[in-house]
Amino acid sequence: MFIKTKLCASIRGSVEHHTKVRDLLKAIDEQFETSDKALASTLIMKFTSLKLNATKGVRDFIMRMRDIAAQLKVLEVTMSDSFLVHFILCSLPAQYAPFKISYNTHKDKWSLNELMTMCVQEEGRLLLEEGEKVNLTTNTNKESSSTKKGHHKDKGKGKISVEPTIKKESSCFFCKKKGHMKKDCIKFKAWLKKKGYDKPAETSGK
Repeated sequence: MFIKTKLCASIRGSVEHHTKVRDLLKAIDEQFETSDKALASTLIMKFTSLKLNATKGVRDFIMRMRDIAAQLKVLEVTMSDSFLVHFILCSLPAQYAPFKISYNTHKDKWSLNELMTMCVQEEGRLLLEEGEKVNLTTNTNKESSSTKKGHHKDKGKGKISVEPTIKKESSCFFCKKKGHMKKDCIKFKAWLKKKGYDKPAETSGK
């Protein structure tokens, strides 16, 4: 049939053979209805899983949410602007918690355009605040490092370092060998014994 030859391959293969045009068009409509349902489910899953990307920013995030909502509306899945405002606010990360509380405690309701404007302003404030925190932390670390270095220097200046006294290796006065004193010399002790001295400690010598 001529009409069927003009269909794309993906639809043509899923439509059964029909001898009447009306039946063929009805079958094609049914295929599109099935595709619409699948597409709606996919868009809803995408809509509920979207998260704010710090690189692209909050404006891009809200615009993507609005675009998906518009596509769902075409598929007869409608969402009110009030629902979108609340859903987008709930989707914002924890940094926007004070911002959410501020909206919930005020009587005024925002449109989607107003929400986008306020979110962009809040994003700018958060970025500025984050930059100030980073600078403060960096400066604090630098000051702490400088203080520690100065403390170590002052600590070194205030005290006299006590180092062990290094003595030159002494030599025995008796045998002339190094490494022991005369009173500890084996040869000297043998000599004392030979001479009949019972108290070698009383013998003078270095």
